[in-house]
Amino acid sequence: MKKNIVCYCFGYSEEEIIRDVRENGGTSLILKRISDEKRNGTCNCRYNHPEDR
Repeated sequence: MKKNIVCYCFGYSEEEIIRDVRENGGTSLILKRISDEKRNGTCNCRYNHPEDR
């Protein structure tokens, strides 16, 4: 099965985020982490994303 990568900085797939939402009562702790990292400037999306986004 091909992973649909959503976050190239931390390697999270769409499937992992969906599972995270289900396991945490409708809230994604993964998305919170991604948002926190972006806000703190500690992600490297600009360099890790294949489309430079």
